[in-house]
Amino acid sequence: MKNVYRTTVGLFVIMVIWQLADIVFQFKKFILPSPTEVYAATSKNWTWLLEESIPTLQEITIGFALSVIVGLPIAILLSSSRRLEQYINPILIISQTVPKVAIAPLFVIWFGFGMLPKIVIAFLIAFFPIVVDSTIGLKSVPQDLRDLVASTGASKWRALLSVKIPYAAPSIFGGLKLAMTFSTIGAIVGEFVGTSQGLGYIVIVANGRLDTPLVFSAVILLSIIGLLLYNLVSFLESKIIPWHVSQSQADE
Repeated sequence: MKNVYRTTVGLFVIMVIWQLADIVFQFKKFILPSPTEVYAATSKNWTWLLEESIPTLQEITIGFALSVIVGLPIAILLSSSRRLEQYINPILIISQTVPKVAIAPLFVIWFGFGMLPKIVIAFLIAFFPIVVDSTIGLKSVPQDLRDLVASTGASKWRALLSVKIPYAAPSIFGGLKLAMTFSTIGAIVGEFVGTSQGLGYIVIVANGRLDTPLVFSAVILLSIIGLLLYNLVSFLESKIIPWHVSQSQADE
């Protein structure tokens, strides 16, 4: 509740400053619309915005889910084998250094104009922080704890499930929260390249019409979706590792 209150207050302050700036400087609507103009555009196109938010939400969530399904096993492999890490790490780094905007048109050519290329781009952007943060967390288990588990005769899988993953859970959730925001970016990048649906499509159409208030409406709605999904991951974190969340709140 405290975070919700702070977020609400912060957004309210931004809106007030934005509205006052528009009154003082009298910006043209196609350059920087006022919050009231954005609200009017949102009310006018509310049904369209909601309809197009559904495919965008699907692309984000599916891309994120795939990044978790693929990223966590890769992190487990990398944390268990130094040699394997030396082979796979360069491939992972190369996959992230290539600009997704540059290769997105190729995905459209390969997979068509449907939802699949957007999901692929969201996945490619989102899985990297999961791999990196999870690997760091899994490798940070103290050697004394590793020796203690080994002395009990526990198998590698039992040690992984009962010790390594719980110990690495804060780092894993850190990667998940980053991945959720990155998958949102990836879905929109895919929609910018080629689509006939989604919030990215609304932005493209509105730009072509010089309808800047509608552009802001779509961007704000996308930001709200991203914020809600991020908070959903944070909520799951509070339920799965409440001790870590409580400690973080106490540090504040």
